[in-house]
Amino acid sequence: MPDVDDSAPILVFDGHCALCSDWVDFLLKHDRGTFRFLPAQSPLGEALYAHYGFKSSEPGSDYDTNILIENGRARIRSDATLAMFARLPWPWKAVSLLRHLPEPWRDWGYERIARNRIRWFGRRDACRLPTPDERVRFL
Repeated sequence: MPDVDDSAPILVFDGHCALCSDWVDFLLKHDRGTFRFLPAQSPLGEALYAHYGFKSSEPGSDYDTNILIENGRARIRSDATLAMFARLPWPWKAVSLLRHLPEPWRDWGYERIARNRIRWFGRRDACRLPTPDERVRFL
């Protein structure tokens, strides 16, 4: 395990994905300082993806899920997304009620969006960088 303080939740995200970067923007606006953020393309992000077994070593492979890491536990796909919604204030917290659906159904929807996210939302040439005020929230 790479040396990282995961006592506060860390979201490892695809910094080139416009949807993923927009999700980080959404969390920065609504989460009241709970989450910390790490682009997957950073050395630590790459190490965490590899450690948890979510990054393929094949050329051209993609980051097919965000990873939410807290206290050594990694959550992925719909489980990670709904756990993040659960930490947000109302009305956003209500989305976390979808956790009561069977996980295969939730992940089926998550994977459809993940597979098409670049085509539907676009790709950024560079990873999302924090503003000076946001730097404390990024690893």
